[in-house]
Amino acid sequence: MTNAASNPLAGFTIDRAAIKTIGHDLQRPECILAEPDGSLWAADARGGVTHIRADGTQRFVGQQADPRFASASTETGDAFEAKFTQGTLPNGLAFAAGGDILISNFGTDLLEVMTRDGHTRTLFDRIDGQPIGKVNFVLRDTKDRIWITVSTRVNPWTKAAASRVRDGYIAVVEPGREIRVVADGFHFTNEIRLDAREEWMYIVETTGPHITRMRLDESAAGGVRLVDREVFGPSHLGGPPDGIAFDAFGNLWCTLVMVDQLIALTPQGDKLLLLDDGDPAASQALVQKMGAGTATADDMARARGTLAPWMASITFGGPDLRTVYVGSLLGTTIPYFRSPVAGLPMVHWNTPRP
Repeated sequence: MTNAASNPLAGFTIDRAAIKTIGHDLQRPECILAEPDGSLWAADARGGVTHIRADGTQRFVGQQADPRFASASTETGDAFEAKFTQGTLPNGLAFAAGGDILISNFGTDLLEVMTRDGHTRTLFDRIDGQPIGKVNFVLRDTKDRIWITVSTRVNPWTKAAASRVRDGYIAVVEPGREIRVVADGFHFTNEIRLDAREEWMYIVETTGPHITRMRLDESAAGGVRLVDREVFGPSHLGGPPDGIAFDAFGNLWCTLVMVDQLIALTPQGDKLLLLDDGDPAASQALVQKMGAGTATADDMARARGTLAPWMASITFGGPDLRTVYVGSLLGTTIPYFRSPVAGLPMVHWNTPRP
Protein backbone atom coordinates (compact mmCIF):
# COMPACT_ATOMS: atom_id res chain seq x y z
CA MET A 1 0.00 0.00 0.00
CA THR A 2 1.52 3.32 -1.06
CA ASN A 3 1.66 6.28 1.29
CA ALA A 4 0.03 9.39 -0.19
CA ALA A 5 2.29 11.66 1.88
CA SER A 6 5.43 10.15 0.29
CA ASN A 7 4.17 10.57 -3.26
CA PRO A 8 6.88 12.37 -5.26
CA LEU A 9 4.18 14.29 -7.13
CA ALA A 10 2.73 15.78 -3.92
CA GLY A 11 2.98 19.55 -4.39
CA PHE A 12 4.69 19.20 -7.78
CA THR A 13 3.71 21.41 -10.71
CA ILE A 14 5.49 21.84 -14.01
CA ASP A 15 7.52 25.02 -14.40
CA ARG A 16 6.70 26.39 -17.84
CA ALA A 17 10.07 28.13 -17.98
CA ALA A 18 11.82 24.76 -17.66
CA ILE A 19 10.02 23.19 -20.63
CA LYS A 20 12.22 22.61 -23.68
CA THR A 21 11.43 21.20 -27.11
CA ILE A 22 12.92 18.68 -29.50
CA GLY A 23 12.08 18.01 -33.12
CA HIS A 24 10.91 20.44 -35.79
CA ASP A 25 8.41 20.56 -38.64
CA LEU A 26 6.60 17.51 -37.26
CA GLN A 27 3.05 16.76 -38.32
CA ARG A 28 0.68 15.43 -35.67
CA PRO A 29 3.22 13.84 -33.30
CA GLU A 30 0.37 12.08 -31.48
CA CYS A 31 2.28 9.13 -30.03
CA ILE A 32 5.96 8.96 -29.08
CA LEU A 33 8.20 5.98 -28.36
CA ALA A 34 11.46 6.48 -26.44
CA GLU A 35 14.49 4.19 -26.50
CA PRO A 36 17.33 3.86 -23.96
CA ASP A 37 19.81 5.40 -26.43
CA GLY A 38 17.87 8.67 -26.23
CA SER A 39 16.17 8.43 -29.60
CA LEU A 40 12.46 9.09 -30.14
CA TRP A 41 10.00 7.79 -32.72
CA ALA A 42 6.97 10.02 -33.29
CA ALA A 43 3.85 9.25 -35.33
CA ASP A 44 3.67 11.60 -38.32
CA ALA A 45 0.60 12.57 -40.36
CA ARG A 46 2.61 12.52 -43.58
CA GLY A 47 2.21 8.75 -43.45
CA GLY A 48 4.99 7.33 -41.35
CA VAL A 49 7.14 7.96 -38.31
CA THR A 50 9.81 10.57 -37.60
CA HIS A 51 12.98 9.28 -35.93
CA ILE A 52 14.60 11.92 -33.71
CA ARG A 53 18.09 10.98 -32.52
CA ALA A 54 19.48 11.94 -29.13
CA ASP A 55 21.53 14.72 -30.75
CA GLY A 56 18.36 16.27 -32.17
CA THR A 57 18.89 15.27 -35.80
CA GLN A 58 15.87 13.69 -37.39
CA ARG A 59 14.59 11.84 -40.45
CA PHE A 60 11.11 11.05 -41.67
CA VAL A 61 10.46 7.37 -42.42
CA GLY A 62 7.51 7.08 -44.79
CA GLN A 63 5.40 3.95 -45.02
CA GLN A 64 5.78 1.87 -48.15
CA ALA A 65 4.47 -1.55 -49.11
CA ASP A 66 6.70 -4.36 -47.88
CA PRO A 67 8.03 -5.99 -51.10
CA ARG A 68 8.00 -9.42 -49.44
CA PHE A 69 4.21 -9.24 -49.29
CA ALA A 70 3.49 -7.07 -52.33
CA SER A 71 4.66 -9.83 -54.65
CA ALA A 72 2.22 -12.28 -53.05
CA SER A 73 -0.74 -9.91 -53.26
CA THR A 74 -3.51 -10.44 -55.80
CA GLU A 75 -3.67 -6.68 -56.28
CA THR A 76 -1.58 -4.77 -58.77
CA GLY A 77 1.58 -3.19 -57.45
CA ASP A 78 0.10 0.29 -57.72
CA ALA A 79 -3.03 -0.70 -55.77
CA PHE A 80 -1.00 -2.40 -53.09
CA GLU A 81 1.30 0.60 -52.72
CA ALA A 82 -1.68 2.97 -52.56
CA LYS A 83 -2.68 1.51 -49.21
CA PHE A 84 0.33 3.23 -47.68
CA THR A 85 0.21 6.52 -49.57
CA GLN A 86 -3.49 7.40 -49.40
CA GLY A 87 -5.28 8.11 -46.16
CA THR A 88 -2.66 6.69 -43.85
CA LEU A 89 -2.60 8.33 -40.41
CA PRO A 90 -0.33 6.56 -37.90
CA ASN A 91 -1.71 7.05 -34.41
CA GLY A 92 -0.67 4.71 -31.59
CA LEU A 93 2.77 3.10 -31.73
CA ALA A 94 4.51 0.22 -29.95
CA PHE A 95 7.69 -1.73 -30.54
CA ALA A 96 7.28 -5.32 -31.70
CA ALA A 97 9.55 -7.93 -30.11
CA GLY A 98 12.12 -7.66 -32.92
CA GLY A 99 12.26 -3.87 -32.91
CA ASP A 100 9.82 -3.19 -35.74
CA ILE A 101 7.06 -0.65 -35.07
CA LEU A 102 3.45 -1.66 -34.55
CA ILE A 103 1.10 1.02 -35.89
CA SER A 104 -2.59 1.52 -35.17
CA ASN A 105 -3.54 3.43 -38.30
CA PHE A 106 -6.37 5.87 -37.62
CA GLY A 107 -6.66 6.72 -41.31
CA THR A 108 -6.83 3.28 -42.94
CA ASP A 109 -8.39 1.38 -40.00
CA LEU A 110 -5.60 -1.19 -39.98
CA LEU A 111 -3.20 -2.66 -37.45
CA GLU A 112 0.15 -2.62 -39.21
CA VAL A 113 3.80 -3.44 -38.62
CA MET A 114 6.56 -1.29 -40.11
CA THR A 115 10.28 -1.92 -40.28
CA ARG A 116 12.57 0.93 -39.29
CA ASP A 117 13.10 1.54 -43.00
CA GLY A 118 9.38 2.00 -43.62
CA HIS A 119 8.40 -1.33 -45.18
CA THR A 120 4.84 -1.91 -43.96
CA ARG A 121 2.39 -4.76 -43.99
CA THR A 122 -1.09 -5.22 -42.55
CA LEU A 123 -1.45 -7.47 -39.54
CA PHE A 124 -5.22 -7.19 -39.12
CA ASP A 125 -8.04 -5.36 -40.87
CA ARG A 126 -11.04 -7.39 -39.65
CA ILE A 127 -12.36 -9.05 -36.50
CA ASP A 128 -15.01 -11.77 -36.65
CA GLY A 129 -15.44 -11.07 -40.34
CA GLN A 130 -16.21 -7.37 -39.80
CA PRO A 131 -14.02 -4.32 -40.50
CA ILE A 132 -11.98 -3.55 -37.39
CA GLY A 133 -13.18 0.06 -37.05
CA LYS A 134 -11.27 3.16 -35.95
CA VAL A 135 -8.07 1.61 -34.57
CA ASN A 136 -6.56 4.02 -32.05
CA PHE A 137 -3.80 2.50 -29.91
CA VAL A 138 -1.56 -0.56 -29.66
CA LEU A 139 0.32 -1.99 -26.67
CA ARG A 140 2.62 -5.01 -26.28
CA ASP A 141 3.08 -6.73 -22.90
CA THR A 142 5.77 -8.95 -21.37
CA LYS A 143 4.05 -12.10 -22.68
CA ASP A 144 4.27 -10.72 -26.24
CA ARG A 145 0.52 -10.19 -26.40
CA ILE A 146 -0.60 -7.33 -28.61
CA TRP A 147 -3.51 -5.27 -27.31
CA ILE A 148 -5.36 -2.79 -29.50
CA THR A 149 -8.10 -0.28 -28.87
CA VAL A 150 -10.82 0.63 -31.34
CA SER A 151 -12.52 3.94 -30.59
CA THR A 152 -15.68 3.33 -32.62
CA ARG A 153 -17.16 1.66 -35.67
CA VAL A 154 -19.31 4.74 -36.38
CA ASN A 155 -18.49 6.49 -39.66
CA PRO A 156 -17.57 9.31 -39.55
CA TRP A 157 -15.80 8.79 -36.26
CA THR A 158 -16.27 12.47 -35.33
CA LYS A 159 -19.96 11.74 -34.80
CA ALA A 160 -19.09 9.17 -32.15
CA ALA A 161 -16.67 11.56 -30.46
CA ALA A 162 -19.25 14.34 -30.33
CA SER A 163 -22.26 12.30 -29.25
CA ARG A 164 -20.71 9.96 -26.63
CA VAL A 165 -21.36 6.73 -28.52
CA ARG A 166 -20.39 3.63 -26.50
CA ASP A 167 -19.21 1.16 -29.12
CA GLY A 168 -15.47 1.26 -28.41
CA TYR A 169 -13.70 -2.00 -27.65
CA ILE A 170 -10.40 -3.71 -26.80
CA ALA A 171 -8.97 -6.67 -28.73
CA VAL A 172 -6.00 -8.90 -28.03
CA VAL A 173 -3.67 -11.01 -30.15
CA GLU A 174 -2.04 -13.76 -28.11
CA PRO A 175 0.89 -15.75 -29.57
CA GLY A 176 -0.52 -18.55 -31.69
CA ARG A 177 -4.11 -17.28 -31.48
CA GLU A 178 -6.39 -15.18 -33.65
CA ILE A 179 -7.33 -11.62 -32.79
CA ARG A 180 -10.44 -11.39 -30.60
CA VAL A 181 -12.49 -8.84 -28.68
CA VAL A 182 -12.01 -9.02 -24.88
CA ALA A 183 -14.04 -5.99 -23.70
CA ASP A 184 -16.46 -3.54 -25.30
CA GLY A 185 -19.00 -0.82 -24.62
CA PHE A 186 -16.50 2.01 -24.04
CA HIS A 187 -16.90 5.75 -24.62
CA PHE A 188 -14.39 6.23 -27.47
CA THR A 189 -11.61 3.89 -26.32
CA ASN A 190 -8.20 5.55 -26.48
CA GLU A 191 -4.87 4.68 -24.84
CA ILE A 192 -4.42 1.70 -22.52
CA ARG A 193 -1.65 0.80 -20.06
CA LEU A 194 -0.87 -2.11 -17.77
CA ASP A 195 0.28 -1.60 -14.19
CA ALA A 196 3.72 -2.75 -13.06
CA ARG A 197 2.58 -6.30 -12.33
CA GLU A 198 0.35 -6.50 -15.40
CA GLU A 199 -2.58 -7.31 -13.13
CA TRP A 200 -4.83 -4.42 -14.19
CA MET A 201 -5.39 -2.71 -17.51
CA TYR A 202 -6.19 1.00 -17.38
CA ILE A 203 -8.42 2.22 -20.21
CA VAL A 204 -8.98 5.77 -21.42
CA GLU A 205 -12.61 6.54 -22.27
CA THR A 206 -12.16 9.88 -23.97
CA THR A 207 -15.82 10.89 -24.00
CA GLY A 208 -16.47 9.27 -20.60
CA PRO A 209 -14.61 11.37 -19.68
CA HIS A 210 -12.79 9.05 -17.26
CA ILE A 211 -10.37 6.17 -16.82
CA THR A 212 -11.68 2.63 -16.46
CA ARG A 213 -9.68 -0.34 -15.28
CA MET A 214 -10.18 -4.07 -15.67
CA ARG A 215 -8.35 -7.01 -14.12
CA LEU A 216 -6.55 -9.56 -16.28
CA ASP A 217 -7.89 -13.08 -15.74
CA GLU A 218 -5.27 -15.57 -16.93
CA SER A 219 -7.20 -18.67 -15.81
CA ALA A 220 -9.51 -19.17 -18.79
CA ALA A 221 -8.62 -21.96 -21.23
CA GLY A 222 -9.62 -19.76 -24.14
CA GLY A 223 -7.01 -17.12 -23.32
CA VAL A 224 -6.70 -14.00 -21.21
CA ARG A 225 -9.90 -12.16 -20.25
CA LEU A 226 -10.62 -8.70 -18.87
CA VAL A 227 -12.96 -8.74 -15.85
CA ASP A 228 -14.08 -6.63 -12.85
CA ARG A 229 -14.63 -3.38 -14.71
CA GLU A 230 -14.61 -0.21 -12.61
CA VAL A 231 -14.00 3.51 -12.96
CA PHE A 232 -10.62 4.54 -11.55
CA GLY A 233 -10.41 8.03 -10.11
CA PRO A 234 -13.03 10.74 -10.71
CA SER A 235 -15.97 9.80 -12.91
CA HIS A 236 -15.47 13.12 -14.71
CA LEU A 237 -11.86 14.26 -15.17
CA GLY A 238 -12.72 17.81 -16.18
CA GLY A 239 -11.88 17.24 -19.84
CA PRO A 240 -11.47 14.44 -22.38
CA PRO A 241 -8.55 12.15 -21.47
CA ASP A 242 -6.34 10.95 -24.31
CA GLY A 243 -2.91 9.56 -23.37
CA ILE A 244 -1.76 7.86 -20.16
CA ALA A 245 1.50 6.55 -18.70
CA PHE A 246 2.53 5.19 -15.31
CA ASP A 247 5.46 6.40 -13.26
CA ALA A 248 7.48 4.12 -11.01
CA PHE A 249 5.55 5.20 -7.90
CA GLY A 250 2.25 4.13 -9.43
CA ASN A 251 0.85 7.51 -10.43
CA LEU A 252 -1.04 7.45 -13.72
CA TRP A 253 -0.17 10.55 -15.76
CA CYS A 254 -2.88 11.65 -18.19
CA THR A 255 -3.35 14.29 -20.87
CA LEU A 256 -6.71 16.01 -21.25
CA VAL A 257 -6.86 16.78 -24.95
CA MET A 258 -8.22 20.12 -26.24
CA VAL A 259 -8.58 21.53 -22.71
CA ASP A 260 -4.81 20.90 -22.69
CA GLN A 261 -4.19 19.95 -19.11
CA LEU A 262 -1.72 17.42 -17.78
CA ILE A 263 -2.96 15.61 -14.69
CA ALA A 264 -2.00 12.58 -12.64
CA LEU A 265 -4.13 10.09 -10.73
CA THR A 266 -2.45 8.84 -7.57
CA PRO A 267 -2.58 5.13 -6.66
CA GLN A 268 -5.56 6.08 -4.46
CA GLY A 269 -7.32 7.64 -7.48
CA ASP A 270 -6.92 11.27 -6.41
CA LYS A 271 -6.50 13.82 -9.20
CA LEU A 272 -3.45 16.10 -9.27
CA LEU A 273 -3.22 19.01 -11.71
CA LEU A 274 0.36 19.27 -12.99
CA LEU A 275 -0.04 21.76 -15.84
CA ASP A 276 -2.89 23.84 -17.27
CA ASP A 277 -2.18 25.24 -20.73
CA GLY A 278 -5.78 25.53 -21.92
CA ASP A 279 -8.03 28.46 -22.75
CA PRO A 280 -10.38 28.59 -19.73
CA ALA A 281 -13.49 29.88 -21.51
CA ALA A 282 -13.11 27.63 -24.56
CA SER A 283 -12.35 24.63 -22.34
CA GLN A 284 -15.43 25.17 -20.19
CA ALA A 285 -17.67 25.52 -23.24
CA LEU A 286 -16.25 22.36 -24.81
CA VAL A 287 -16.64 20.26 -21.67
CA GLN A 288 -20.27 21.36 -21.25
CA LYS A 289 -21.15 20.61 -24.87
CA MET A 290 -19.34 17.27 -24.88
CA GLY A 291 -21.33 16.28 -21.80
CA ALA A 292 -24.54 17.16 -23.59
CA GLY A 293 -23.42 15.42 -26.78
CA THR A 294 -23.64 18.66 -28.79
CA ALA A 295 -19.95 19.54 -29.30
CA THR A 296 -19.02 20.70 -32.80
CA ALA A 297 -15.76 20.83 -34.70
CA ASP A 298 -15.65 24.59 -34.08
CA ASP A 299 -16.00 24.05 -30.32
CA MET A 300 -13.06 21.65 -30.44
CA ALA A 301 -10.95 23.93 -32.63
CA ARG A 302 -11.35 26.86 -30.22
CA ALA A 303 -10.12 24.80 -27.26
CA ARG A 304 -6.37 24.47 -27.37
CA GLY A 305 -3.18 25.48 -25.62
CA THR A 306 0.16 26.73 -26.94
CA LEU A 307 2.81 24.34 -25.56
CA ALA A 308 1.50 21.13 -27.14
CA PRO A 309 -1.77 22.05 -28.86
CA TRP A 310 -4.33 19.29 -28.34
CA MET A 311 -2.11 17.54 -25.82
CA ALA A 312 -2.38 13.83 -26.63
CA SER A 313 0.23 11.58 -24.98
CA ILE A 314 2.87 11.18 -22.31
CA THR A 315 6.15 9.29 -22.74
CA PHE A 316 8.92 8.79 -20.17
CA GLY A 317 12.45 8.62 -21.57
CA GLY A 318 16.05 9.65 -21.01
CA PRO A 319 18.66 7.37 -19.37
CA ASP A 320 16.92 7.61 -15.99
CA LEU A 321 13.35 7.65 -17.40
CA ARG A 322 12.73 11.03 -15.79
CA THR A 323 12.40 13.04 -18.99
CA VAL A 324 8.75 13.49 -19.93
CA TYR A 325 7.80 14.03 -23.58
CA VAL A 326 4.38 15.38 -24.53
CA GLY A 327 2.76 14.35 -27.81
CA SER A 328 0.09 16.44 -29.50
CA LEU A 329 -2.31 16.49 -32.42
CA LEU A 330 -1.66 20.03 -33.60
CA GLY A 331 1.95 20.58 -32.60
CA THR A 332 5.06 20.64 -34.81
CA THR A 333 7.57 19.95 -32.06
CA ILE A 334 7.76 17.87 -28.85
CA PRO A 335 7.91 19.65 -25.48
CA TYR A 336 9.77 17.92 -22.67
CA PHE A 337 10.63 18.51 -19.02
CA ARG A 338 12.10 16.73 -16.01
CA SER A 339 9.96 14.72 -13.62
CA PRO A 340 10.62 14.20 -9.88
CA VAL A 341 9.95 10.49 -10.41
CA ALA A 342 11.00 8.02 -13.08
CA GLY A 343 8.52 6.50 -15.47
CA LEU A 344 7.51 2.86 -15.40
CA PRO A 345 9.71 1.13 -18.02
CA MET A 346 7.82 -0.12 -21.05
CA VAL A 347 8.28 -3.70 -22.18
CA HIS A 348 10.96 -2.82 -24.76
CA TRP A 349 13.10 -0.79 -22.36
CA ASN A 350 15.14 -3.62 -20.85
CA THR A 351 14.89 -5.97 -23.83
CA PRO A 352 17.82 -5.66 -26.23
CA ARG A 353 16.95 -5.85 -29.91
CA PRO A 354 17.86 -9.16 -31.60
